Amino acid sequence: METFDAIVLGIIQGLTEFLPVSSSGHLELGKAILGDNSIPEESLLFTVVLHFATALSTLAVFRKDVLEILQGLFQFKWNEETQFSLKIIISMLPAVLIGLFFEEQLEAFFNGNIQFVGLMLLVTAVLLYFADKAENTSKKVNFGSALIIGISQAIAMLPGISRSGATISTSVLLGIDKTKAARFSFLMVVPLIFGKIGKDVLSGNLAFESNQAVAMGAGFIAAFLAGLVACTWMIKLVKKSKLSYFAIYCLIVGLIAIGYSFLA
Repeated sequence: METFDAIVLGIIQGLTEFLPVSSSGHLELGKAILGDNSIPEESLLFTVVLHFATALSTLAVFRKDVLEILQGLFQFKWNEETQFSLKIIISMLPAVLIGLFFEEQLEAFFNGNIQFVGLMLLVTAVLLYFADKAENTSKKVNFGSALIIGISQAIAMLPGISRSGATISTSVLLGIDKTKAARFSFLMVVPLIFGKIGKDVLSGNLAFESNQAVAMGAGFIAAFLAGLVACTWMIKLVKKSKLSYFAIYCLIVGLIAIGYSFLA
């Protein structure tokens, strides 16, 4: 992979990780357009690296929230911070199970199947459309809704299904306050990303040739900086209830991707 291509894909990842338009789907589209011929394992490695960068940007944006959660946990009491952490753990379970028992099947979807990505973007568009019609409330995430949101996150492991779009839409449709939904959506994925990277390091899946280092580093930096901008922007957009715009975008890109799959 060329350094320029890595930077482009890093920017795509950083922007689309937080905007509800499917970062994985856009990465697959970007790879197809740029002519990335990496084998699935190498392609997935680069995807993991970029997700790690956006996880760090999430921690940077929510650093105060993360610090408060950690301080609350060390009080060893059944307080709000402890309950929030438990809800995060519950939300992780579906994705963890999928990752443990269906990893090979999941990797098979990351092989440039543009038609599948387009169809999943249409699903994302439908989710965002209905979520935009939901009335806003002051309801918080409870333990039951955390599990349901976690199931949405697991489904969103497919390229083309927006993780943030699926989790935020599910939260809103459950009647949860949109700002609280966005905060939970962004924080719930961070432990999963770090866990995935730790698992791959121990299994040796992250091994790569030295000539990939520069491109990987450039993509990482691009994703981190773009992620900082997109995360801050998305929080403001969710507060203003502008999900319908993203629904239209996903609809258009999905249809283009399906059309491109027939022409390629």
